[in-house]
Amino acid sequence: MASNQLSGNLDLLLLSVLTAGEAHGYAVITRLRERSDGAFDLPEGTVYPALHRLERDGLLTSRWDRGSGRRRRAYALTQDGHRALEQKRRSWHDFSRGVRAVIDPGVPRATVTP
Repeated sequence: MASNQLSGNLDLLLLSVLTAGEAHGYAVITRLRERSDGAFDLPEGTVYPALHRLERDGLLTSRWDRGSGRRRRAYALTQDGHRALEQKRRSWHDFSRGVRAVIDPGVPRATVTP
C-alpha cells in the first residue's frame, strides 16, 4: 500500500488492533500484519512514533512491562481512545461508501455498505 494512502488511516488501524487488548509495540506491528494478511507490514519507525503521538493525545495509555524478561512498553486504549476509534470508523465507512459508489457505479447501493 502506498504510504500516502496509509498516512490518513494509521491511527484508525493502530487503535483498531488495540481493541484486542493491551500490547507492546512489536505485538501491535504483528497484529496489524496478521489481521491485514500482510497488507500492512509496517516498520517500527512508522508505528512507534504514531503510538507515542496517540499516547500524548490521550488516546492510549502505556506502562512498562517485564513479562518476557525484557522491559517493554505495553499500550492500551483509553476511554477517549475508544471514542476516537468509533468516530474514525464511522468516518472511514462513510468515505469508503462514497469512494465505492464512484469507482463501482454499477454496484447496487445496498451492497456498498461497510
